[in-house]
Amino acid sequence: MSNEIEQFLERQDEAVSALFLENKGEELTDILVAALEEAFEILLEAAPAETFH
Repeated sequence: MSNEIEQFLERQDEAVSALFLENKGEELTDILVAALEEAFEILLEAAPAETFH
């Protein structure tokens, strides 16, 4: 993994930890929902255009 990605993940972990410490569940939920939406978009792009049965 590149150093840039590692730094990004470390900053992301720090931000999530800070939200937990500050008891800001709503903001954390927004972040998690956005991450799930992005993950689903990536999966849809990677899925084949046709399904085979």
